[in-house]
Amino acid sequence: MGKERLLAFTDGVVAIIITIMVLELKLPQGTAFRDLLPVAPVFVSYLLSFVFVAIYWNNHHHLLQLATSVSGPILWANMHLLFWLSLTPYAMRWIGENHLAALPVALYGVLLLMNAISYTILVVLLVRHEGPHSALAQAIGSDLKGKVSLAIYATGVGLAFLQPLLGIACYAAVAVIWFIPDPRVERVVGAG
Repeated sequence: MGKERLLAFTDGVVAIIITIMVLELKLPQGTAFRDLLPVAPVFVSYLLSFVFVAIYWNNHHHLLQLATSVSGPILWANMHLLFWLSLTPYAMRWIGENHLAALPVALYGVLLLMNAISYTILVVLLVRHEGPHSALAQAIGSDLKGKVSLAIYATGVGLAFLQPLLGIACYAAVAVIWFIPDPRVERVVGAG
């Protein structure tokens, strides 16, 4: 089956997730710069969460650029990814309103890890569907970037219990790794 409906549905869900996230932001109580301090943690968690959702959306589109079609299992894998992404507004607010407490930061990391695992499952199913000699398989290769990201997320979850800012630093490191659209896919698309 064609991939267009999967892309359109994913676009819609991501737009709703981002809308819910921005609605979770609260206005400061006052008009002075100091009045921004109490809402700063929620804004910082919004910023980080927005970047993560944007990264998944961007890389999802690049990934599907190389897919010729999708199957039932791929549709379910995509829904699995969207499920975990849809929890982002909840986790974002919890981490922000609790000023980077250890448990919310660790569970935020678990959510990010589950996003990464579900994205990895989607990648594996797409590569299997397209075939081992497909442009997609060539672009993904051994997926070292994906495996390293999973390890950093897991490390961040553990570090969050020791020092929440170390957990956040690990999560941000993964964001930096993935911020630019996947160059593996860009190279194959550019060569095609």
